[in-house]
Amino acid sequence: MTKPDILQIGPYPAWDLERLKKRFVLHRYFDAEDKEAFVRERADFIRGIATRGELGAGRVLINALPKLEIIAVNGVGYDAVDLEAARERGIHVTNTPDVLTKDVADFGIAMLLAAARGVVGGERWVRSRAWSKDGLYPLKTRVFGKRVGILGLGRIGFEVAKRCAAFDMDIAYTDLEPKDAAPNWHYLPDPVALADRSDFLFVTLTGGEATRHVVGPEVIAALGPDGMLLNISRASNIDEAALLSALETHALGFAALDVFEGEPNLDPRFLALDNVLLQPHMASGTVETRQAMGQLMFDNLAAHFDGRDLPTPVL
Repeated sequence: MTKPDILQIGPYPAWDLERLKKRFVLHRYFDAEDKEAFVRERADFIRGIATRGELGAGRVLINALPKLEIIAVNGVGYDAVDLEAARERGIHVTNTPDVLTKDVADFGIAMLLAAARGVVGGERWVRSRAWSKDGLYPLKTRVFGKRVGILGLGRIGFEVAKRCAAFDMDIAYTDLEPKDAAPNWHYLPDPVALADRSDFLFVTLTGGEATRHVVGPEVIAALGPDGMLLNISRASNIDEAALLSALETHALGFAALDVFEGEPNLDPRFLALDNVLLQPHMASGTVETRQAMGQLMFDNLAAHFDGRDLPTPVL
């Protein structure tokens, strides 16, 4: 059987490549110096795209591939894929939800604890010998019993809330409508009201134009100088300019961020701040989850070319 030709947008771990190469012919787009020429030379036979959530596939690339049938995303986010362009051509789009949900939620709680209790600064305090020279590390804030807001009670948001419940936190959430699975948590339809009642505000929304900059100046101001904002979703959900200004002026107390506009080249203003915890988009970064994501991406590609139902279709 002839192997379908797949355009590989970014690198994958060895465990993914071994599986993919047995089933498909991979064309390494990310290695090409002249990417336009690389695509043009293969336009007549590329039938699939394998990409990652942050890399996606834009309209120009999609339109340059007349034989394209499927775009498989290794990641839960697909806002970097031009869905309208794919829909116009009847091209399938898949992602890898569920398999990363609990790891991302775990990481969100890890950021909460690290930021609230000063774990990173405390470690530097010991290593720099400040403990022996200057005494005890400055006091931080507790987590248990505090008010936490979950902006977006989807798969990840629900798992974050469950973990917060274990810390006896007062949980509220904002979503399109109240969730039957969350009868003991407070529902607030307005993100500003949610921020106003929260000590800690988690952003766990999906990405895309509908949620772009939903965390803007009003939400940030409502969270206030004693509040903490934590983002384990998409960078586009937060107005970074407003966030930076609020952090610089201490109108917002603290932020813990795993995603950034233009990452990995984040705005250098973040690096000068001492009231932000910066992480390199690693919330799903465990061996177990990344293997499961790679398997699900492969399963979607294989199902399409075998004529079977797609395991996790977006389009």
